[in-house]
Amino acid sequence: MAAYANIHWWSNDGIRLHARDYPGDPTKLPLICLPGLTRNARDFAAFAEARSGDRRVIAVDFRGRGESGYAKDPMTYVPLTYVQDVEALLIDQGIGRFVAVGTSLGGIVTMLLAGPARGRLAGALLNDIGPEIESAGLHRIRGYVGKGSSCPTWLHAARTVQENNADIYPEWELDQWLGMAKRLYRLTGNGRIVLDYDLRIAEPMRVPGAETGPDMWGALAGLVDIPVLLVRGEGSDLLGAATAVRMAAALPQSDLAVVPGVGHAPMLDEPVAAAAIDRWLARLD
Repeated sequence: MAAYANIHWWSNDGIRLHARDYPGDPTKLPLICLPGLTRNARDFAAFAEARSGDRRVIAVDFRGRGESGYAKDPMTYVPLTYVQDVEALLIDQGIGRFVAVGTSLGGIVTMLLAGPARGRLAGALLNDIGPEIESAGLHRIRGYVGKGSSCPTWLHAARTVQENNADIYPEWELDQWLGMAKRLYRLTGNGRIVLDYDLRIAEPMRVPGAETGPDMWGALAGLVDIPVLLVRGEGSDLLGAATAVRMAAALPQSDLAVVPGVGHAPMLDEPVAAAAIDRWLARLD
């Protein structure tokens, strides 16, 4: 496992936030990794390990996830607040130009960062997310987010994760499900294994009209002048194939990689994704 340092900083509303900081060549642009809705910095462990020593990788725990503090007001669990939290991280670490790697929710935050970070955002990877979200995927997410889950052993947790995600990763073996369980869950002081996020992150999604947010096609346009890698799972129910093609057409410096046999979202270590990432990073350098 690659060595990393834990870094902490404060949000504008006083929440102590956390990220994993993997060291790398200071002359290369750092990668800021932003996870999905119920995920955390551990999701990028393999991604960071593959690039450890080559360039700095910072994997973020959004507020309410992992080792970051929970918000007093659950209505701050929204993308625009996460953008402010990432901006606070960049200021705290003295980071000028950077590259963003965003999975799902993290990709939405990446698109929204293109405005305030214009001129500093040097490249972007959008993993299985776009300006339009398919209704089937949104319905699936609303069906599980915010619902507590407790398991007596890690094997039970792995089986629970498998039951909920078998159609997304149909080729996975038990060790992969166990690895995902240890990224999604944490061990409590009383020996129970529970989901590692504030269940109240679901509350903003229950507000009537919550589907209507910022103009994400307008946000995507902020990436038009930088190298962008679009990654889509072949079986994704969140990023439609037509939307991905439209995104690629709207971004002249983009490449689209479709990962076969995977739904939402690719882990980025699949051969197709890994090769595309290497090409994209070479362009950035």
